[in-house]
Amino acid sequence: MLRILALFCSVLLTPVVASAQQATSAAGASLRVLDRTTGELEDITLQRESAARMGSLIVTLRECRYPRRAINSNAYAYITVVDENLGGVEVFSGWMIASSPALNSMEHTRYDVWVLRCKN
Repeated sequence: MLRILALFCSVLLTPVVASAQQATSAAGASLRVLDRTTGELEDITLQRESAARMGSLIVTLRECRYPRRAINSNAYAYITVVDENLGGVEVFSGWMIASSPALNSMEHTRYDVWVLRCKN
């Protein structure tokens, strides 16, 4: 019974493992920040482990990864965002996916931040 279960699982999981893409880390990323109050858009380029200030926000890029051999496709970046107007509280920390920013979006009353692409 255990052998049958193991065989069944290996047959089902083989296509999933075979279709997984290898990811490559990039040196930096391009991000876009929208100030919803003024309607101002600003594109920024950050290197890994660097930060930039946009209004009261401090955005830090921790990591940016992309599918191997396709730097302009489907970037995903780990960022942290701190709001100084809230006493330096971290308002976002996590992975954002360029092709689907709504999957893990930052909830803020004034600003939207999203990943555009990785940069080398």
